[in-house]
Amino acid sequence: MKAEQAKNIAEEALARLADALEAGRSETLVRYLATMARFHDYSFGNVMLIYTQKPDATHVAGFRAWKNLGRFVRKGEKGIAIIAPMLIRPKDRDDDKSFLRFKAVYVFDGSQTEGEPLPEFACVNGNPNGHTERLKALVASKGIALEYTDNLLGAHGRSSGGRIELRPGLSPAEEFSVLTHELAHEMLHKDDRRNGTSKTIRETEAEAVAFVVCQAIGLDTNTAAADYIQLYAGDKATLAESLDHIQKTAAEIITAIKDDEHRASRHTGTVPAEVHA
Repeated sequence: MKAEQAKNIAEEALARLADALEAGRSETLVRYLATMARFHDYSFGNVMLIYTQKPDATHVAGFRAWKNLGRFVRKGEKGIAIIAPMLIRPKDRDDDKSFLRFKAVYVFDGSQTEGEPLPEFACVNGNPNGHTERLKALVASKGIALEYTDNLLGAHGRSSGGRIELRPGLSPAEEFSVLTHELAHEMLHKDDRRNGTSKTIRETEAEAVAFVVCQAIGLDTNTAAADYIQLYAGDKATLAESLDHIQKTAAEIITAIKDDEHRASRHTGTVPAEVHA
């Protein structure tokens, strides 16, 4: 594929993403955020405690909190111990002085409960049609290691300077989208540029690249990219400030995986799928 064609595909896709961001939060995102607000924020120490006891935990809450959400802990489920602070005022003292004490309390992951369904975050759907393998080849060509692990604390993927980790068991479309997102981090957010950008900018850029590339191969992105960007406080203005970086990175990825597709088609005698603008 010619670079100019890839550039045009990126421009059209980014215009659609800008419109989606300007339209505001989707109903799915609003329901998702409302539910997540009911969960407690946990300290780093408690996050580590949760991780060591149940590495695949995603959303945890106490017995009563789950009940208030219309869900109930299944009989026989083992709780996850965390440390909770408590203010204790001794009865034998005349002053109002209280003492801070800590005790173990138990929380449960959503997978340990049943009842009213929790709202699910929007995700990418469709069939990558062999593009995932070509994307992996591009990752390898850049000297980036790719690994699969369950130890991502609920995340689907993570990049860490020369290494990308993905959660196993993702759907084909999600795997392609997440891998593209993490590759965009590797290509865009190294060294000085990482230090000079906020998390909002970095996540907006990476997800926008994933959106463009997913659109280019015909995946159904629905509201997933716009929802993700807004989850990190990104908006149309954030997107506009990063358009040049996003467009160049997305075009490079599209050109690489589409060039590989055409080379493969010449060897097999098949006709490559049309590029979706």
